[in-house]
Amino acid sequence: MASNLVRSESASPALALVDDAPRRIEDSRSSSSSGKKSSKIPFQSWSTLFASTLAFTVCFMIWMMFAIVGVPLRDNVLHLSQSDFATLVAMPVLSGSLIRVPLGIWTDKYGGRIVMTILLAITVPTTWCIAYATEYWQFIVIGLLMGLAGGSFSVGTPYVSRWFPTRLKGTAMGIFGAGNSGAAVNKLLAPTLIAMAGGAAVAGSWKIVPHVYAAIMLGTVIVFWLFSYSHPKHLVPPTTRWTDQIRVMGDTTVMKYCLYYFFVFGGYVGLSLWLAQYFHDEYDMSLIDAGFLTACFALPGGAVRAAGGFISDKFGAHRVTFWVMVVSCVCLIILSYPGPKTLGAGGLNVYVFTIMLFLLGVVVAIGKASVFKYVGNEYKANVGAVSGAVGLWGGLGGFLFPKGFGYLQQLTGVRSTAFMLMLVVVIISLIWMYFTEIRNRSTD
Repeated sequence: MASNLVRSESASPALALVDDAPRRIEDSRSSSSSGKKSSKIPFQSWSTLFASTLAFTVCFMIWMMFAIVGVPLRDNVLHLSQSDFATLVAMPVLSGSLIRVPLGIWTDKYGGRIVMTILLAITVPTTWCIAYATEYWQFIVIGLLMGLAGGSFSVGTPYVSRWFPTRLKGTAMGIFGAGNSGAAVNKLLAPTLIAMAGGAAVAGSWKIVPHVYAAIMLGTVIVFWLFSYSHPKHLVPPTTRWTDQIRVMGDTTVMKYCLYYFFVFGGYVGLSLWLAQYFHDEYDMSLIDAGFLTACFALPGGAVRAAGGFISDKFGAHRVTFWVMVVSCVCLIILSYPGPKTLGAGGLNVYVFTIMLFLLGVVVAIGKASVFKYVGNEYKANVGAVSGAVGLWGGLGGFLFPKGFGYLQQLTGVRSTAFMLMLVVVIISLIWMYFTEIRNRSTD
């Protein structure tokens, strides 16, 4: 089983990472030589992609629920500190991260259809029960169970990937990854539901959100089962051991992709959880306005991911990821400038702040697709285990970033230290990329 742990390309790692053009040429030759019949994508592939994207969108919406519901809980019910609030909103992200590797392995072994269906079904009662929690520890426990929804990414990625040829894997996984837009849906829908129930100031108005979300998830379970398919050839051999698959986490190249995804996905999730209260506290906005402006970051972070898959197929994972990191670095330098609550009239203008957030949301969406273009191309034999490992660190970023945001704010009193922390991670990623990809390219 050791052969399952090596990347699909036989060339040296340096050459494989330098440029995707040879790989694309080889893919186009193999697809053209296989005839017209093999180039046609079957209906089952597109139907599975549609059902999986819908399921992931709803899962992500539920996974991010505390980003909005947590604000009235913090202020009116639990009276939390910034650190405790950060723990509350990040708890689903933590458990959703830790479960990603086993979910990816189970998907390789049992198939994405059955694993995803079970995951969705478990999320229904878990979401419903949130409305009946009253103590902080109860929300923490339920938040851990809610993390299953976030684990859906490591099921859908290998599941969808196997339905499409290499030339379309980036596009297909980009479309599936557009389910990240569920974060934006949550930012718009949850405040609206709370307003319909009387507003955040009305006791218990937040409870409408988990009730509606549970009903939506129940419908999603049915739709997914009806429109998804399974294929026995997509499963790993029965003799494959989980220890053989999990060993891939020690691959240094996988670790590098984990760092990339720690930023592009973990940063996206962390800011999606943090920005509503950032707008609320730093710019004195209502919860509805804060949710709407947070959606300016979250929506492109999901929707543009599909385009990111196409761009990565066309220009290559290395080139696209490099420019994602460069543009992110520029955005974060500007966003690190403190706001009006810290500097008064000289603070960062809310319009400039929102524009930079929107641009950051666009580039990290493209980056989420480009990183998994690397994975889809180089680890075909065990894409479930590798995507689980990369997704694990991405999810951990979604947990650790909010914790870091809360700690730095308590320590310094400056909210924009959140963006300074993310800037450090981008710089480290660029340094690693230079020594393993860019410098090798210039010396070849």
